[in-house]
Amino acid sequence: MQSTFNKLLTVIHFIAAFVLILIALITMGWSVYEIFASLFTDDKDGFIPLILQSVGAIIIAAALVDVAQYMIEEEVFSEKELRNPEEARKTITKIMAIISIAVSIEGLVYIFKAGTENLSLLIYPASLIFVSSLSIVALGIYQKLSISVETKTREVIDSDNHN
Repeated sequence: MQSTFNKLLTVIHFIAAFVLILIALITMGWSVYEIFASLFTDDKDGFIPLILQSVGAIIIAAALVDVAQYMIEEEVFSEKELRNPEEARKTITKIMAIISIAVSIEGLVYIFKAGTENLSLLIYPASLIFVSSLSIVALGIYQKLSISVETKTREVIDSDNHN
């Protein structure tokens, strides 16, 4: 029964990853289409904001692809349970890196957008970049602390193997 349930969850994760990739591709395609369509209109004032909006959409699409890739690698092709602290650290690092990159790039896009519209709007993108930087620092602290756990785990395993 548990094996059937695990297979069902694997199929669900695969379908979810496939849908995320499909949504990402549609988002990227639509963004490129809007840029090319705007080249043939008379509204040249709206071109730069459209470019910035498209860049933001493509960044989000790339983050969706990264999440889908993670789901496929971790939930479809590998074991479901994290067996040791090193695997947990690598998984958390990968997820947090995806989030931090997406947030920081989105903050940069909004900085450029705020610069073309209203400088008082810079508080939100600056906050995004600050939070992204803070998450990277927190991730570094987590990695530093988790290395000691991994070392202790290896020492215990090595001492058990030698006895």
